[in-house]
Amino acid sequence: MTGKNLYFECNSGISGDMAVAALLDLGADKNALLKTLDSIPAEGFKIEITDVLKNEIRCCDFNVILDHKHENHDHDTEYLFGHKHADEEEHHHHHEHRHLSDIIEIIAKTDLSENAKNLAEKIFRIVAESEAKAHAVPLEEVHFHEVGAIDSIVDIIAFAFCFDDLGIGRVFIPELCEGHGEIRCQHGILPVPVPAVVNIVQKHGLVLQMTEMKGELVTPTGAAIAAAVRTDGTLPELFKIAKTGLGAGKRNYEKPSILRAFLIEEPESLEETHEETPNKITKLEANIDDSTGEALGFAMEQLFEAGALDAFYTPCFMKKNRPAYMLTVLCRNSDVEKMEDIIFNHTTTIGIRRCVMERTVLERESLLIDTPYGEARIKLIYHNNKKRFAPEYESVAEISRKTGISFGKIYNELVAFCRAQF
Repeated sequence: MTGKNLYFECNSGISGDMAVAALLDLGADKNALLKTLDSIPAEGFKIEITDVLKNEIRCCDFNVILDHKHENHDHDTEYLFGHKHADEEEHHHHHEHRHLSDIIEIIAKTDLSENAKNLAEKIFRIVAESEAKAHAVPLEEVHFHEVGAIDSIVDIIAFAFCFDDLGIGRVFIPELCEGHGEIRCQHGILPVPVPAVVNIVQKHGLVLQMTEMKGELVTPTGAAIAAAVRTDGTLPELFKIAKTGLGAGKRNYEKPSILRAFLIEEPESLEETHEETPNKITKLEANIDDSTGEALGFAMEQLFEAGALDAFYTPCFMKKNRPAYMLTVLCRNSDVEKMEDIIFNHTTTIGIRRCVMERTVLERESLLIDTPYGEARIKLIYHNNKKRFAPEYESVAEISRKTGISFGKIYNELVAFCRAQF
């Protein structure tokens, strides 16, 4: 599996600045971020990264401070809930209006890596599409107001940098908690969730949970970030927390606005964990008669890389006596969607059968031991109070290559050595 696993816990919603702060707290390179933000070809802002207390909990705060000309009222709760005067509303209309093409040009001119540029552009496109749909205008004619204001451009570029810097692979976002009521913005008074957020949630299949909180917990930028990076909607049944990051929100509702981000790891060889009752796994099957051998070989590589417990091909004959292969994949139940995606992407099949199965797994552990040939990895398997040893293929192959002694002889010698030691 490539990349780290990130879990966003959106119990207090999600916004751009909360997401950036949470990733900074997880260890994204603060100095490199500030240097990258210096490369944005725009003026009128400075960055402040501080520790703050929210309900006595220490969080990271990422703050884009705008000069008077660029200022917006996004974090002014009284303004948001619609109790200000017309002259102040007029002041709010003095934003610079930018189109998607202008913003893509800004992103292109920054020092972001290619991956981070692509992610920043993806997030902006998601917002642009949602605004275009909300206001019934073509994508290229969308005028960005709050989102196009420089603070949101900075938030999204900062998020893309931090995400890339941390080397995130999978992202788990089970649900976004949202408030209720109404909120004042560039377009007048809007219901919560605002139309742009509704459009993002609908198009990208995000899961909303409505709460009793009055106010907007999920901003269009926050929803677009979630839509752009989410790979999984269901957390693994078991996981370890490697690191936690807390990002502070600016709005002061009765519940503190904190976005928690966890780097999570599945327990070593989760598929090999011994349980008193049999493990439940899913078996996927597909009959394929029109993919090349190369394509099928690549598909299998991708399946194993993504965490398949096993994958294999069985020769079969299909209709019209076509020689074909049946692909079988065994995987964790939580990985079904990911495995099916790989199968549909890398083979020509248009249908996959699946069933949940139970299996019995022997207790085993992986050992790195010193042998007469150097270090070797050995699997120690327990059954009926007896121990069995299975040297790992790569270790045996490496020793065989170095010494010129046959694979079988090395394998047997390692087993005998382990029996004597243990």
